[in-house]
Amino acid sequence: MALFAGSRDIRWATEAVLCLLLIFAFGYLLSTAQPAHAQNEPQAAADQGDKGEAVQPPRRLFTHIIESVGLVFGLTLLAVSIALVALIVLLAMDLRPTVAIPPTFVQEFTDTVNKRKFREAYDVARQHASFLARVLTAGMGRLQYGIEDARATAFHAVESVKASKEQLITYLATIGTLGPMIGLVGTIYGMILAFMELRQPGKTPDSAKLADAISHALVITLLGIALAVPAIFCHAFFRNRLVRLGMDTANVADDLLTQMYHNSKRPAPVAMDPRIPIGTPVKPAES
Repeated sequence: MALFAGSRDIRWATEAVLCLLLIFAFGYLLSTAQPAHAQNEPQAAADQGDKGEAVQPPRRLFTHIIESVGLVFGLTLLAVSIALVALIVLLAMDLRPTVAIPPTFVQEFTDTVNKRKFREAYDVARQHASFLARVLTAGMGRLQYGIEDARATAFHAVESVKASKEQLITYLATIGTLGPMIGLVGTIYGMILAFMELRQPGKTPDSAKLADAISHALVITLLGIALAVPAIFCHAFFRNRLVRLGMDTANVADDLLTQMYHNSKRPAPVAMDPRIPIGTPVKPAES
């Protein structure tokens, strides 16, 4: 059991590292990339400098995004991003195989059951906060009515715990849908500003204001999509992990409940008096 849990931890750690590397690589490209026409800017700046005109240094893409997003949409996207990161961290810490099915708890519970200390085993499971312990506590409460009843109760407990975890995972899907919607609202708002600048009668449109409005629309669209991509990916990732943990928990709980049920049906060993010679028949206790 410990070896199996260790291999799952290694696989989970590898997947998490790959996800973090992809996110950091995407952020690094956004912060260091420049527009395609930036390669010709040094030469144009030199020509303008020869003419005596003031030359402004080119802005990086990351700085341009921060300036173009605006206060309202910037704070909205920042709040949603913080919520997304908090959900991912919370689910990553909660949906770990060693947290849902702790090997030390399984070993302690098994040893206690083998010693026929069933009350202590129930107390150990009730006081533990893991996924498996909650399922075992529900199953042991019905073990007196038979193993089938205990299994059914344990499986219902698995579904109940999964439902509580799925509520958090659903918020990831909500953020994945909300990101493009925020981007769409920003796009429409930016295009409205651009057309307001174009439709002024008797006045030549200001190219700088027109460019700012279009840039505002495109930047919010970009950030909305960038917010939705990790949310959709993490939603599928944690949903599949929860299904796998539910199956593993149900199987381990079934094995432990079956072991406890059969140990309870075995007759208790008779304590021998060391003064009685070996081979002396023991008279059964009168009822």
